Amino acid sequence: MAELRQDVIDHIVDWAEVHRDAKELVRKLVGSGEWNGIIAVTRGGLVPAAIIAREMGIRHIDTLCIATYDEQYIGDVNVIKKPADAVRDKGKGWLMIDDLVDTGMTMKTAREFLPNCHVATVYAKPEGLKFVDTYVHQVPQNHWVFFPWDTEPKYVAPIVDPENNS
Repeated sequence: MAELRQDVIDHIVDWAEVHRDAKELVRKLVGSGEWNGIIAVTRGGLVPAAIIAREMGIRHIDTLCIATYDEQYIGDVNVIKKPADAVRDKGKGWLMIDDLVDTGMTMKTAREFLPNCHVATVYAKPEGLKFVDTYVHQVPQNHWVFFPWDTEPKYVAPIVDPENNS
């Protein structure tokens, strides 16, 4: 396994923030269209898509299974599964949800076969903004967003240990 990059700043997001921000995304989306369904970009878009589907009363959810990352390293785009109904419609009337747009490689690829879908993300970095229609928060390009499904809480020793006077 490769070492995590040292040239990025950690941006840690917890479950409460994801839930709150997904609901804020719903508020931005209300009134912007009649949706045939949601396309959740796997894997990061699954949790926000579930929250958004609940809040908007949308029951038809499909997935776009696509991989562009290995940890923090961007690799080749690998489309594993396309959402058949949405592809047939060229994305018209479909809401595509992801947790984050980074460089935009995933969304650029998705737009090749879903040119008319509405892309919404919780977070957006500057390089990916042109591929997103709606987002909640912009984060700097050099930040790596750690989502709660990618991390787990663990004990960390205090900086000063009173027993060892260090």
